[in-house]
Amino acid sequence: MRTLNILLVEDDEVDVMNVQRSFKKNNISNPLYVAGNGVEALEMLRSGSVPSTNRLILLDINMPKMNGIEFLRALRADPALRTSPVVVLTTSNDDKDRMESFQLNVAGYLLKPVTFNSFVDLMLALNKYWMLVEMP
Repeated sequence: MRTLNILLVEDDEVDVMNVQRSFKKNNISNPLYVAGNGVEALEMLRSGSVPSTNRLILLDINMPKMNGIEFLRALRADPALRTSPVVVLTTSNDDKDRMESFQLNVAGYLLKPVTFNSFVDLMLALNKYWMLVEMP
């Protein structure tokens, strides 16, 4: 089975821990890289600290310094990064955020589950899906 390099762009430590715990509970062994905001994520991507092959970005919308929409704009404007698949994982149920995200070519827009068990189920489904998708 191939490796999927996952960059989680998330400023909330509890949500980071929920993703990490969900990976552990589901025996997901794909490497998880964490950036606390969009600026940090772009630096990690551009420096090569996150492998460029089989890469998936899980992106929160509401973050300090550079929010998810601003990050998406910068990502899509960068020729070396613009094809990176992004799935938004957020608490924002705002139609404006959803529409802007899809206009910036996100692969999906998921609302963060309220309960941990639902979070575990979501991470498992997301991982299964992305393990089947052909990546650029």
